[in-house]
Amino acid sequence: MNEVRIAPMTMAHIPEVLVIEQASSVQPWTVGMFADELEHSDTRTYNVGLIHGVLVGFSGVLIQVGEAHITNVAVDPAHRRRGIARVLMLHTLRSAIAHRATAATLEVRASNTGAQRLYHQFGFVPAGVRPGYYADGEGAVIMWAEDVSADTYRSRLDSIAVLTERVSS
Repeated sequence: MNEVRIAPMTMAHIPEVLVIEQASSVQPWTVGMFADELEHSDTRTYNVGLIHGVLVGFSGVLIQVGEAHITNVAVDPAHRRRGIARVLMLHTLRSAIAHRATAATLEVRASNTGAQRLYHQFGFVPAGVRPGYYADGEGAVIMWAEDVSADTYRSRLDSIAVLTERVSS
């Protein structure tokens, strides 16, 4: 895998983010939705993954009452299965911990077993289902990772970082 550099998402990234979002989602977010998220940087963190200056993925997290809600993780279809989502998740969760999150949650398509396996590596476990969550009627699996501020969880992230090639920021 080429070196992935993680950088804070800015308004200038949104056109490229939208291309990935539209390729990744049945009900993609709009320019306005991303712009609104970026305006709330006190409770939200959005990052982009870049390879040689090319935007190849992005992620986002909302921190509220000590909980991190992973809002987005998406990778350009041409760059999938190269560990980019893992790098984005690593940085997203470290950011959440830095913002004092003690637990993390996300929703993932019931049919997206690849993403569920990735999230499991980060300690997420299924906790329920949201029937009809997505615009096409598919349900979402709700996943949680508890005690993300604990030393044992930080050790888990450190192990993932060691296994992830050329993690950089």
